Amino acid sequence: MTHHPAEKNPDQPIWRCAVPTPLRRYFDYRAPADWHGTALPGLRVQVPFGKRLITGVLLSTASESTVSDTKLKSVSEVLDTEPLFTRPLLALLTWASGYYHHPVGEVLPLGLSPSERRGRAERGTDIAALTLTKKGLALPQNAPHRAPKQAALIAMLRHGTTTLSDLTQSGFSRPVIRALIDHRLAKETELSQTDRWCMRSTPLPPNSEQQSVIEKVTADAGKFAVHLLHGVTGSGKTEVYLQTIAACLARREQSLVLLPEIVLTPQTLARFEARFDAPVLALHSGMGDLERDRVWAAARRGKAAIILGTRSAVFAPLQHLGIIIVDEEHDAAFAQQDGFRYSARDIAIKRGQLEHCPVLLGTATPSLESWYNADKGRYHCHQLTQRAGQGTLPSQRQIDISGLDLSAGLSAELVEKIDSTLSAGHQVLVFLNRRGFATALVCHDCGWTSGCPDCDARMTLHRTPAGLHCHHCDRRSSLPRSCPHCSSRRLAGTGIGTQQTEAFLNDRFSAFPVVRVDSDTMQGRESMPNLIKRLSDGEPVLMIGTQMLSKGHHFPHVALVAVVDADALLFSPDFRGGERLLQLLTQVSGRAGREEVPGEVLIQTRHPDHPLMQQLAGPYDKALPELLAQRQRGGLPPFGALGVIRCDSQSRQEGLDFLEHLKRDVASTKSCQLIGPLPAAMARRKSRYRSQLVLTASSRAALAASMASLVNVAESKRHSHRLSWSVDIDPYESL
Repeated sequence: MTHHPAEKNPDQPIWRCAVPTPLRRYFDYRAPADWHGTALPGLRVQVPFGKRLITGVLLSTASESTVSDTKLKSVSEVLDTEPLFTRPLLALLTWASGYYHHPVGEVLPLGLSPSERRGRAERGTDIAALTLTKKGLALPQNAPHRAPKQAALIAMLRHGTTTLSDLTQSGFSRPVIRALIDHRLAKETELSQTDRWCMRSTPLPPNSEQQSVIEKVTADAGKFAVHLLHGVTGSGKTEVYLQTIAACLARREQSLVLLPEIVLTPQTLARFEARFDAPVLALHSGMGDLERDRVWAAARRGKAAIILGTRSAVFAPLQHLGIIIVDEEHDAAFAQQDGFRYSARDIAIKRGQLEHCPVLLGTATPSLESWYNADKGRYHCHQLTQRAGQGTLPSQRQIDISGLDLSAGLSAELVEKIDSTLSAGHQVLVFLNRRGFATALVCHDCGWTSGCPDCDARMTLHRTPAGLHCHHCDRRSSLPRSCPHCSSRRLAGTGIGTQQTEAFLNDRFSAFPVVRVDSDTMQGRESMPNLIKRLSDGEPVLMIGTQMLSKGHHFPHVALVAVVDADALLFSPDFRGGERLLQLLTQVSGRAGREEVPGEVLIQTRHPDHPLMQQLAGPYDKALPELLAQRQRGGLPPFGALGVIRCDSQSRQEGLDFLEHLKRDVASTKSCQLIGPLPAAMARRKSRYRSQLVLTASSRAALAASMASLVNVAESKRHSHRLSWSVDIDPYESL
């Protein structure tokens, strides 16, 4: 259809708006007839879209439109008198939309609170709290007797009004809180934010390495710079964060701290609140909309001194941003893997540039991209080579398990070492990065395996609760009594998982508590804080768990870390496999020997002579030159740019054909090569087929140009509603 420019109307300029749709373009509307204000970029507007009224964002004005005057609709309502976006945040979001080739109307709402996205007004900044009513205060001690959780909550509230966030972090669930309100024993109230931004406790005296980092980061106040803090596990990186933030508070500037996982938030929040007499607020997906609304408003109005959050907090609307800290900058959790695919670490760096503030990236295992940028002088690199306090780096030894008889994956030597460590009164961490009891159920007679009907994957055998579970699509089924293929009853599990090893350890070490730590057992918000509290008394405990245990937790009494199967990522087809293996094993090894008790790490492997296994014995950074050389030979990041167009379809061929048409219309060039289309490594997931077209380029500019051409072609092609496609720039997983 041909569009004609609308006639110019000086009284009704054209408003160019972003609306939440999958279309990668702006939409033109007439200004409201009764509008007499200034059309500021970032104002929320209510606009007609089809038969609906939706919330959009005004980005610019124009004197004419490519939409004909007869089809041009008017903005129904202007929702704000002033933009809710700060100017740098609006620039960040529009940049992110362009860089990641994602619809701007779906990116901009990330800078709004949940209720603001629905067109509602900004919430107040007072903090939601709970207080006892007269009826609640009149209850006798330990009442109500038949509801111990409610009784414990009442006992806590007797000490005074308590914020809802403090109650949830203390382990009280929403149903328990709601029960007191429903019985009129307690009522909701609000507390005003404190205006104090000062120290609550005295900082720990920094060592010379820490002091150097603090001084250099603080010296960059008010200007953009990226600092990479490479500190060995337990070297006191958090203390560096606290003291650089203290300098920000003294200037009445806000701090943004990004953490990779929700489970780290309560532990870190408690430490920050113990140090600062200032509003320290958490922001993560586990919070309710009302809580997020209030934190969002406090951040925007400059009332939140420190925001601690997971990756989505990178878009929090801070008014006076003084520093951005990304803890565990290498962690995959900072990469959003569906919908709008982005790296929170990379967006944090761009935000620092736009906000004119320093960015501090902390980790014991820097990503190759960050290490390369530091090597080239783009980032300032600082090293903490010694553990803080009395902690020392653990010794490390490998156990060659080739040809050995194993019990639930454990060698006799490892079992003996666990025994001696527990008997000496110390704690042990056993690391196995596979959930469930066994990797699959197998028929001994015909070889049938428990494949998932919806995925190209095996369903994992679980014993608690008993059944088969696909960890990719979440499909669950009961255990078959006989083989579905040959009716044999000789079914057995193959491979090992945390449940199987847990069962063996419970039997072998019945005198000691055995705790399994994986996503099946650590589901509540209070699960990990309760575990950390349990471990703090120093009594001998045996933990068995997955990579959840490697995520920066401080376990001061762990003397032995045992890695059951170090070979899982050794032959990964993904180009990041070697890097991930080194990071994971270095991180989990770092849980040992963090305080007075010397630590030891035992790593079981069938390939002790493999170069990566050899490199584990030395400092982490000594392995990076060879990994970088491998990347350079392949033209892979950080030496080249990488992007992927992924396609999901009900028909395998339909997705491949769609990508083939794109490739035909956008040819490879010297600076950008198109590879594929290819089925994904797991070609079928949730009964849909996944295929991809990979772009490798010599530069980011070349990648951006080729990807833009592909996106334009993809948007112009008609395709079945059963097919969807997406773009992934700088993909964390390339398969």
